[in-house]
Amino acid sequence: MDRRTSLKWMLAVSAMPMRAFAQSSTVLAQPKASDDLAVAGGYGADPDLIKTYRPGDLWPLTFTAEQRREAAALCDLIIPADEISPSASSAGVVDFLDEWVSAPYPRQREDRATLLPGLQWLDEETMRRGGKVFADADSGLQHAICSDISYEAAVAPPFEQAAKFFACFRDLTAGGFYTTPIGMKDRGYIGNVPRVEFPGPPLALLEEMGLRPTLK
Repeated sequence: MDRRTSLKWMLAVSAMPMRAFAQSSTVLAQPKASDDLAVAGGYGADPDLIKTYRPGDLWPLTFTAEQRREAAALCDLIIPADEISPSASSAGVVDFLDEWVSAPYPRQREDRATLLPGLQWLDEETMRRGGKVFADADSGLQHAICSDISYEAAVAPPFEQAAKFFACFRDLTAGGFYTTPIGMKDRGYIGNVPRVEFPGPPLALLEEMGLRPTLK
């Protein structure tokens, strides 16, 4: 999968609301109540915006070592290294995902309830097909499983919940990567840099998105 495809996915998926998994006894198990983060005391004080925080400074992280390996393998399948930039995991996306699912806020808690059982399903499905966990499986099997769950609108019934997981993971991976300095450079984002003129989006991009520039 090339980086341009990943960016298109990010733009498309970001327009769709994320939904947590429904309970299922045959596909994905929900996290235990003990896995929930206690927020009875509130979220704590506002962070010091001058200070540089590292993952785990604000709240305990969630991923086990094996979950980090699995997340890295899946990240790099979605956004692999190319001649321009490193892979998603090399850009720190696994740290971003771990921080995200560990945060005590409602949206992050919903995604936690999607990603953790999804990662477990991914390992179980890979073991069922190839006798290895996802991170250790060959790329052909990894691609085959992801192909089965990559298009939520047309996925086979047994993979419906897994497809929701993959959509959530893919969205967060792309969002995490393309908001890093590496990802911004990869897609040509300049940011707050003074310019003499602003030419606007490239015409080819507008046409690809079905948008026609208005001539005055």
